[in-house]
Order: sequence, then C-alpha cells, then structure tokens
Amino acid sequence: MATLILAEHDDAHLNEATAKALTAALALGQPVDVLVAGHQAKAAADAAAQLSGVRTVLLADGESLANRRAEPLADLVVSLADKYDAIVVPATSTGKNVAPRVAALLDVMQVSEISKVVAPDTFERPIYAGNAIETVQSSDKKLVVTVRIAAFPAAALGGSAPVETIAAPADKGLSSFVGADLSVSDRPELASAKVIVSGGRALGSAEKFQEVIAPLADQLKAAIGASRAAVDAGYAPNDWQVGQTGKVVAPDLYIAIGISGAIQHLAGMKDSKVIVAINKDGDAPIFQVADFGLVEDLFEAVPALTKALAN
Repeated sequence: MATLILAEHDDAHLNEATAKALTAALALGQPVDVLVAGHQAKAAADAAAQLSGVRTVLLADGESLANRRAEPLADLVVSLADKYDAIVVPATSTGKNVAPRVAALLDVMQVSEISKVVAPDTFERPIYAGNAIETVQSSDKKLVVTVRIAAFPAAALGGSAPVETIAAPADKGLSSFVGADLSVSDRPELASAKVIVSGGRALGSAEKFQEVIAPLADQLKAAIGASRAAVDAGYAPNDWQVGQTGKVVAPDLYIAIGISGAIQHLAGMKDSKVIVAINKDGDAPIFQVADFGLVEDLFEAVPALTKALAN
C-alpha cells in the first residue's frame, strides 16, 4: 500500500529529522505520506509538502495534539494504520515516546533505530554501542520503524504535495502538559549542526570548558557538545551530551577536545564525515576513529587554533 511518516516539528518549523526519515521511508519502495500532527501547525505541513518524494501531507490540527503528547499522537497514528504497510518515525525524543505505543496498540514488534534499509522487510541497526551491526528481518504484516537520523541524508526539496486536513483525535485525558523548561541558544541545534566542537573531562572545570571551547565554536559557527564525563562533572549541561546515552550526531566536522574516546562517546559521533581529535595522550581511543589527530596540550593547542582562525 504505502508508508506513513510521523513528522518531527514544533508547529512553526519542520525539523530536519523528518527529511532524513523520508530518505529511509522512500527506500521501502512504496508511496510516502507525511503526518503533521500539532496545534496551529499549517506552516510545518506546508514545509513537509515541499519535500521531494512525498505523495500527500496529512495535517491533523487540534488542541489535543499540542505539545506532542504521546497518547493522542499514538491514537491518531493507529487510526490511520489500516491504510499503510509501514509507519516510519524519526528516533527523536518524541518519536521514541510515540512509536512503542503505536507498536503495542498494533500488536507488532518495533524495529528500532535503523541505520540502513536492506529490503522492504529487512534493516540494519547498530547494537553494542555501535560496535556491531545487526540485520533484522520483520515477519509482521505492518511495520513500525524508528530511524536513526544521523545515518541518513536529508531528502531534497522540490516537491509540491497536496495538504489534506484530517480530524484530530479527542483527548482521553491520559496525560496533561504541565510545562517545558527549554534551553535557548544562538548556536546551531546539536543534533542537526554541520560543525560540532566537543569538550571532555580533561578541560578540568566548567570555567575552563567555556574559556577553551566557546571561542573556537564561535569562530566555526559551531554547536557545542560534551562527553558524558564532562556532563557528569558539571562542566556542561545535559543537552550538550554526545554519545550512546546522549545525542547521536553526524556533522560534516566534529572536533573532539580532551575526549579520550570511550566506547559510549564513539557510538554517538563516529559517523561524522571528518573527525579531528586533540588530546595529549597519544594512545587515547579517540585517535582510532579520528581523520586528523593532534597530540598536544589542549590548553595550548586550542587557543592557538582559535587565534589562527580569527586571523
């Protein structure tokens, strides 16, 4: 029949994760529809209609879908499921909250965080912190798949799909939105940034982290990331964490500063196109995945690099 994508958006803007999930969905070989579910989300639906390869955009707009609570979203997806062979969801925070509920309500096994479509029923996905790739073949008649967005390029623009309005589900009152405490930054969003400068525990303090990492990131117009060790030590906020238990990224350039390269961190960034490592320990595991490595004291090397870029 067809494939349905649950779009990632904030009502006003379509997240790039949707375009990356579309690339995976198109590889299934079926027509692809995009579901934009939210409140006053017409702008996001219009943006989804411009993605190349989209057949139809379904816009469900209502107060029950505000703030993308999992229960009404899952009910909506399940109500549409009879028309689709596969339901594809970006493996974002929202997607990971909704997709398991959809799979449970449909009584099928979810295929999680795929990194490659081998065949319409067969996928590759990383396991053991990315150290092994598992090939999964589903025997379910209806697929529920979450997509590791760092593994797929974004689909191109150039489409002109029609936008069809559908009814929003009633709110069953299973959950309520209390509030959101969101970080605000002028820097690029970490998960979609083209350049990331990350710091590790070797920086020694939150003050040194800012003094060393921020000026280099400013010169490169980059997002700032951190290892789990740096986050646990209080040098950086949680939403900067890159790794298996943080954000999985694949920028054009990833600069790892004072990061040893524990397996959990490598799982979150080793798909970056170019990796640069700066560490005074020449035996650090980070150098095994780095394209360019500098064995040097970061407190001397990074300010010198920042100054050179400024000049």
